[in-house]
Amino acid sequence: MADLNQGDSIPELKVTPDKYLPHRYAGASGDFNPIHIDNDFAQMVGLPRNILHGLYSMAQVARAQTEAAGGDPRSLRRLKVQFRGMGVPEEEIVVTGTVRERDGDTVVVETEAYQGDNGIVRNAEAEIELR
Repeated sequence: MADLNQGDSIPELKVTPDKYLPHRYAGASGDFNPIHIDNDFAQMVGLPRNILHGLYSMAQVARAQTEAAGGDPRSLRRLKVQFRGMGVPEEEIVVTGTVRERDGDTVVVETEAYQGDNGIVRNAEAEIELR
């Protein structure tokens, strides 16, 4: 069982999505919006390049919480996020978090995900149950 207390940081999660990740995620999610899978289209509509699916970024936040709680996916009880930036393939995503409160085996973690200085998920809050 993980031991997380108020003020503790959860272990950072670092992941670098490869250039084909948006294509695989589109197939898995059914979201084939061309801003995710077609670099030329994304640029045509004013984006710097194709962007990651927001739900992929949220999944990395969920993964960090689950790992902090010891690896059992059932430990993640609640997750809310705000998408604040666009993530891109081939740049490292770093997920960090700090325990805001603990009540028995229930921990609330404030968390964020960044690519460099770009906050792609901010003001996120996760409730995890330590097992």
